[in-house]
Amino acid sequence: MKDMGEAEYILGVKIHRDRSKKLLSLSQETYIKRIIERFRMHNANPVDTPMDKNCVLSKELCPKTEEEKKRMTKIPYASAVGSLMYAMMCTRPDLCFAVGMVSRYQSNPGPDHWVAVKRILRYLKGTSNLALCYHGGSLRLVGYSDADGSADRDECKSTSGYAFLLGGAAITWCSKKQPCISLSTMEAEYVACTSAVQEAIWLRRFLKSLRIFAHVDDAVVIYCDNTAAIAYAKDLKYHGGPSI
Repeated sequence: MKDMGEAEYILGVKIHRDRSKKLLSLSQETYIKRIIERFRMHNANPVDTPMDKNCVLSKELCPKTEEEKKRMTKIPYASAVGSLMYAMMCTRPDLCFAVGMVSRYQSNPGPDHWVAVKRILRYLKGTSNLALCYHGGSLRLVGYSDADGSADRDECKSTSGYAFLLGGAAITWCSKKQPCISLSTMEAEYVACTSAVQEAIWLRRFLKSLRIFAHVDDAVVIYCDNTAAIAYAKDLKYHGGPSI
C-alpha cells in the first residue's frame, strides 16, 4: 500500500481543504464540464434556474404514436438524466427537484421532457464552479422542509423536499413524490415535515455514534414555511396527547 497524501479527487468529486480557515469544499466542476460536452450543450446559453417556473411536465407530453417513440429513441434521455443524477447526489442539492421531475419520464420521454433536461444542463453550464463549503464553526444540525402543493398532474400528488445542514452546508437532501394525495397545502407541508423528522432522527443517532460532536444531544431544529402545518404539529389533540 502506498501513501499518496491527502485525497484531492474521489469518483469525480474534488476535495479542497484550507486548514488555516477551517474550510473544506466539495465540487464537481470537471465532471460537469465533461457531461456538458458529452451532450453537446457547450454552446448553449446558461440560465439562472434549473427549471422554468412555468414548466409543467406530465404523461400527456409523452409520445403517443410509434413514429414519435422511434424519434425519441435517438435522444440520450436516460443517459443524460443518469449523469445529472450523479451530480445531484454528490454535490448539487440545487438540482434535486428538477432532476427528480425529469427522471419520472425515462420510460417514455417526449420532446418537452428533453427540453427540461437540456435546461438543467444549461443551468449547470453557468454554475459548474459551485461547491459545498463546510466550515469548522458551531456544528449544529439544522433541517429545512417544503412541499410543492399537488403540482403533479398525473397523480395529483405533492413532492416533498428536505435538506439538512451541518457546518454551513448540506449533508443530506431529498426530493420525493409523496405516497398519498394531500387535500390541502397544510397537509402536503406536514407530510414533507414528517419525512424530514424521520431523517433527523436517523442523522442524530448516526452523529451520536461518531462521538465527535458536542451538540448531538440537542434538539434538531427543522424549519417549515407553512404556519398551519407548524400549528398542527404542535397541537397535542391531533397526536394522542392529553386533552385540555
